[in-house]
Amino acid sequence: MSVKKFFLVAAAAAMFSGCAMVPAGSAASAEPEVAAAAERLRIAMIDPTAASLGALVADDLSYGHSGGKVDTKASFIADLMDGKSDFVTITITEQTIKVVDANTAIVRHALAADTNDSGKPGKVALKILGVWQKQGGAWKLLARQAVRA
Repeated sequence: MSVKKFFLVAAAAAMFSGCAMVPAGSAASAEPEVAAAAERLRIAMIDPTAASLGALVADDLSYGHSGGKVDTKASFIADLMDGKSDFVTITITEQTIKVVDANTAIVRHALAADTNDSGKPGKVALKILGVWQKQGGAWKLLARQAVRA
């Protein structure tokens, strides 16, 4: 291959690879927004209101518990509002956020909590995987799966 052809191929490859990239800065600028939404959800789970929870989770929510139960948006909110699921404290550590594209992010963290589910005190230690989606300009939890730590 001639030097001229090599440079033409290299230039074309560079030009086309740039077309598939996420716009510069968008992933980095989205991370703080996703982190803020995750923190608002942590707080809303400790002191729940239907409005605060409803604003933070997607209508198509799939919320997987470490014991195998999977909640919808309605059952997730109902369990928090009626005390079936009652978080007294929630501590998040080891959080990582990967913004996949302009509208999707993967959040992983460890969760330690004091609970009072249906009036019964307890403690949980979990590893969480959350999928967040930007909907209508706001980041919402679309899917969550927990496993015991």
